Amino acid sequence: MYRGDCALPNCAATQAAVRSVRGVSDARVTARNPPMPDPASASPSSLTYRDAGVDIDAGDALVERIKPFAKRTMRAEVLAGIGGFGALVELPKRYKEPVLVSGTDGVGTKLKLAFALERHETIGIDLVAMSVNDILVQGAEPLFFLDYYVCERLDVAVAAEVIKGIAAGCEQAGCALIGGETAEHPGAFVPGEYDLAGFAVGVVEKSKAIDGTRIRAGDALLGLASSGPHSNGFSLIRRILEVARADLGQSYPNAPAAHTLGEALLEPTRIYVKPVLDLLRSVDVKGMAHITGGGLLENTHRMFPAGCAAHLERARWPRPAIFDWLQRAGNVAESEMHRVFNCGIGMIVVVAAADADEAIARLAAQGERVFRVGTVVPRASGAPATVVA
Repeated sequence: MYRGDCALPNCAATQAAVRSVRGVSDARVTARNPPMPDPASASPSSLTYRDAGVDIDAGDALVERIKPFAKRTMRAEVLAGIGGFGALVELPKRYKEPVLVSGTDGVGTKLKLAFALERHETIGIDLVAMSVNDILVQGAEPLFFLDYYVCERLDVAVAAEVIKGIAAGCEQAGCALIGGETAEHPGAFVPGEYDLAGFAVGVVEKSKAIDGTRIRAGDALLGLASSGPHSNGFSLIRRILEVARADLGQSYPNAPAAHTLGEALLEPTRIYVKPVLDLLRSVDVKGMAHITGGGLLENTHRMFPAGCAAHLERARWPRPAIFDWLQRAGNVAESEMHRVFNCGIGMIVVVAAADADEAIARLAAQGERVFRVGTVVPRASGAPATVVA
C-alpha cells in the first residue's frame, strides 16, 4: 500500500484514446490533432519512466527510509499494514457496538512557510492533528491514519522528513500509520514543492458518541490552549507577512525566549486526543468543537442544538503574542481575528457547570492549559450563534 506513483502524459495519443473511449470518431480526433510522428524516425534511445519524470528507485528508497517511523505507530489491531495493496485493521474487541468515525484534511498554505524556511519536520504533525482532532469531537479514539504526498519530483530526504513528522503525530494521537501514497506529477506541479492530505478513522461506542444534543443553557465552555495559529488562516497570515515585509528570522514583541516569527507560525498543531479521551472516561462531556477554519465565531457552536448560543469572554484566557503581532501588522479588526483564527483556543469542551472544575483539573493533570472561557446561553431568533465579548 505504501507507496505508489502516478503520471498522466499530456499528449495527443492520450487525448485520442480518451476521446475514442468516449465515442468520438478517429476522423474527428485526427482533424483536431496533428499526425503522430513515425516511431521509426524517432530517437533510437529507449525511454524510461525516469525520463518521463517518475523515479521508481527514489520511491523505493523512501519506503525503506520511512518503515522504522511507521513501525513505531503500530497498534495490536493492525493485521497488515505497509507493503500491500490495502491495510487490514480489526476493531478493538472492547467495543460492543462500535461506530466508525472518519475525517480528512490538509494543512493548507502553511506549507508555503515550510518551503520558505526549508523546515519540513513538523508539518506532518499538523496533517495528523487536523484529522484526529476532528474525529475526537465525536468522542472517537483514532485507530489509523493514511496520507497522500504529491510533488513534481520526489526528494527522498524532504519526503522522509515529512513522513517522519506524520508518524510522530500518529504516536501523539495513539493511531497507526498504516499506509499512504506518494505521487510524482512531472510537469504538472510546482518544482520543489509538495502538497499533503491526510485521512483518519476512529471508533466510538455507539452509546457514547458525542453529538451535542444534550447541551443546555448554563453549561460551561472550557477552552484548551492552542500552540499558535495551528494550520488555519495562513492565506491571511501570508498576506500580512507580505504587507509588513516581515523577516521570518526575526523575533516579535513579547515572543517566548528565542522564538522567531517563522518558528511561531510553524509551531505544529496541538493534538488533544489522549488528554480528552482520558477526560471522557471520568466526566460527562456534552459536546466539543475543534477550532479550525472559521475561528472561534464559526466553530464553537457547530455542535449546539437549536436555541443555544455560545457566549465567550475574551478576558478569560491569554492570547498568545503571535496573534497580537498578526493583528497589528495587518491592521486586522478584532471581529475578523475571531472569525479566522483560534486566538489561543484550539478546542472547546462543553460540560455541565457543576462538572467544570473536575474537568479542568483532569485536563490540567494531562498537561493541558485549560480556561473556563464562557457559557452556553439561550439564543434569540436572529441572534449570532457565537459571541466573543
